Amino acid sequence: MSGGNGGRGGSTGRGGAGGSGGQRRGGGGGGVSARSTPARIAPARIVAVEVLEAVRADEAYANLLLPIRIRRAGLDRADAAFATELTYGTLRMQGFYDRVIELAANRPASAIDPAVLDVLRLGAHQLLATRVATHAAVNEQVELARRVAPKAAGFANAVLRTISRTSPEEWRELVAEGARSEDARLAAVTSHPEWIVRALRTALDHEGRADELEQLLQADNASPRVNLAVLPGLDLDTDAIEGFEPDRFSPIGAVAADPIATAERSGGRIRVQDEGSQLAALALSRAEPVRAGERWLDLCAGPGGKTAVLAAEALATGAVLTANETVPVRAELVRNAIVGVPLDVEVHVGDGRELDLEALGAPSGFDRILLDAPCTGLGALRRRPEARWRKAPSDVAELTKLQGQLFDSAFAALAPGGILAYVTCSPHTGETHGTLAAALRRAGDSAEQLDTRSVIEAISRHPLDLAGAPATVQLWPHRHGTDAMFIALVRKRPA
Repeated sequence: MSGGNGGRGGSTGRGGAGGSGGQRRGGGGGGVSARSTPARIAPARIVAVEVLEAVRADEAYANLLLPIRIRRAGLDRADAAFATELTYGTLRMQGFYDRVIELAANRPASAIDPAVLDVLRLGAHQLLATRVATHAAVNEQVELARRVAPKAAGFANAVLRTISRTSPEEWRELVAEGARSEDARLAAVTSHPEWIVRALRTALDHEGRADELEQLLQADNASPRVNLAVLPGLDLDTDAIEGFEPDRFSPIGAVAADPIATAERSGGRIRVQDEGSQLAALALSRAEPVRAGERWLDLCAGPGGKTAVLAAEALATGAVLTANETVPVRAELVRNAIVGVPLDVEVHVGDGRELDLEALGAPSGFDRILLDAPCTGLGALRRRPEARWRKAPSDVAELTKLQGQLFDSAFAALAPGGILAYVTCSPHTGETHGTLAAALRRAGDSAEQLDTRSVIEAISRHPLDLAGAPATVQLWPHRHGTDAMFIALVRKRPA
């Protein structure tokens, strides 16, 4: 950091902070209560800081907790949208905001009380990425800081006012100054861990498109639209849905004026689901014509979005679907996901690496299996913003081992001629091409890769800009507006 930058941070950050910005014993503090917080703090800010605290202190998932907190606070649509923007925007840009806060406070983020840091991050987002008035952003965040750590109000005021005096563009330049490499610069200004930047660069380079890296990183930080899956064959009148428009690619995908309400009113026949996830499920069900009586398995089914699509497809074609999930709670989510489909789907709880085909009702094996493998989730950073801060490079080795074991189990459970769809919501080449190549080597001549690209292109409403070998498909947020889903279809050759 240059001397000028240090002066900017030290002149107000140190003067206003005293000792109140440092760590307190006991960690995150008492949190913020809507019941005890002064009325002048907007309810949306209270909800947002509560969710940030839970994500940090309890490893909560924002996409699961935020709707609960919004309902509990009784927020109207406008306030709910504001709380969502505050929460997701702050989590996505947390790394960048931490560096801005460090420069403004002239101290490392690790030296600031975690609960106070949550408040400062939330304030930085309002000042640098929204049209919230400066006085509202500063004053209400200072009041929040007072609630979580009474002595920190002056420190918070000083830091936020320092941030407000410099434009977002200038802050990006200041944050980029200390970068030791291009990947480090991109990581800092786009708020990604550097190892993820390198992994995404490698994945794009695999397609010869490494020059798209900045577009991808920016897409990770954009709010994705809420996408719907209209389960096929269930007699739905979509003409009555306000603002209903078909998706670009998925034949069952759509958007609507009020997507959440649309899904809630549909009785389970319309679901919130990313377009890429829809295409992944349809790649299996529509890879080739279905013979009545085929047996299908969704091996790692939770939370059940793809299971619901497969259930509707099975109902329409006369197939039999079974689902398997390792975690009982997630198995219950699968059962809830398929309530809108009048098909008897058995949901088993068990380790996908140790399948009992007799117990699963397919002693001769399954004709089609979906393996939506556990992965780092690097392809869904737009929707799960906290995931980028929870993963580490060491997770990849552990997950690729599990993916390989699940692939082997699924392939062994295929009937001769059966098709396996290997899917990950991660573009990391270790989890995609690496896992697939190793599994194919183990399978030897019994495995045949199918032309997955042709299958996806035949399904899609409009042409997709796909790259790489035709045996696999990689979707991208910046190119397709979907999560970064990887899809590969493999057939088990008859003996």
